Amino acid sequence: MPGRRIATGERFGKFMLLRLSAVDGEFCNGTNGDVAPASLLVHLGMTGQIAPSPAGQPLEKHTHVCLLLDDGRELRYTDARRFGRIAYLTKTSLAEELTGFGADPLEVSKEEFANRICVRRARIKALLLDQGVLRGVGNIYADESLWRARIHPARLGAKLSRKETETLRRALQDILRKAIVMRGSSISDFLDAAGEPGEYQRHHRAYGREGKKCYRCKTAIRRAIVAGRSSYFCPKCQPTPRGFVMMPLPRKPVKQSEN
Repeated sequence: MPGRRIATGERFGKFMLLRLSAVDGEFCNGTNGDVAPASLLVHLGMTGQIAPSPAGQPLEKHTHVCLLLDDGRELRYTDARRFGRIAYLTKTSLAEELTGFGADPLEVSKEEFANRICVRRARIKALLLDQGVLRGVGNIYADESLWRARIHPARLGAKLSRKETETLRRALQDILRKAIVMRGSSISDFLDAAGEPGEYQRHHRAYGREGKKCYRCKTAIRRAIVAGRSSYFCPKCQPTPRGFVMMPLPRKPVKQSEN
């Protein structure tokens, strides 16, 4: 690490990819003695954050990595729940690490998207979350895209028409682009690299809205477990496939008598 520069910062699915190069081709002072291109592959997990801080600033709780930069700041990685990871990888090991990931949802073509969905008899929610099918889609944006496309999360990929998959692809891309502009969704403690919370949670139409009225038809949003994850949908706009059992709506709290 010592002596290298961060050449570029990229995204690969849910990973941040910091590509590293040596300074003026000189040997690094690290233990590996390697001047070939390398990368840091960063996954934030559920609670991780990586951001620059003044080197003299006290470390926050759950700070696991500090990288001293040439301007005197430190690039610090914090993660309360420790589900994230940072890996130092050479060119060859990086290529091996990224093998098996699916298409980028923002770049996938109409034909490739349909081919990846329509040949599988898994539920569409599971397919959207499968990083081997599409890399980078998470639970929130899967639910939001399915609501926009009027597709129930429990429907099978093989049962979707080509028209439905194209509607879903367009919805997914539109929602992801808007969420990126608005710095993502801060449900609990997510902050961006500038320490600011996201704002897209204000535009959620399905996720986390169980019992609240659908923005389209006013039917109560329901929740079900699909692919092991809570999935939010409108039972009227997104018709439930035959045989799938919905969870009952939560009971409203009973008001206590003043007497």
